[in-house]
Amino acid sequence: MRALAEPDIRASFINCSKGEAKRLAVPRDLGELPWDDLDFLGWRDPGAPDRSYLVAEQDGRLTGVALRFQAARSGFLQRSMCALCLTSHPRGGVSLMTARKAGPAGREGNSVGLYICTDLACSLYLRGRKVPDSGPRYEESLTLDEQTARTLGNLSAFLAKVTQG
Repeated sequence: MRALAEPDIRASFINCSKGEAKRLAVPRDLGELPWDDLDFLGWRDPGAPDRSYLVAEQDGRLTGVALRFQAARSGFLQRSMCALCLTSHPRGGVSLMTARKAGPAGREGNSVGLYICTDLACSLYLRGRKVPDSGPRYEESLTLDEQTARTLGNLSAFLAKVTQG
């Protein structure tokens, strides 16, 4: 992913108002992020424990979505798998992230959800730059490029549901 600047990030959000996008917490360390290893930018809001944000490049344009999440309840599952990158995590490592739909559907309260790595570090897990608390990822026969394409395809399908009215 190419390095992003704060104004580009704020302008990319499709499921919140311009005012909400202006107020959301953007990572302060944008210049220090490993952009070459990121397929999308994802972060949690340090001031709002139930909010996360995701920005991805699609068809040459940035698409940002505001997410709400609730960590799995104690005793929910011993292990969960991220629906984007297929990384397995112990309890709390995967959360249901919901995004308000864009446009009129979102203003009516409609949303879509997906189980995603709670820290939104899917790209780093794929590349082995970050290891889940449960240990290394399952070894796959797919190449890194194929795993990345699958992850981006899963993300694209989720973002398409957010934009559909």
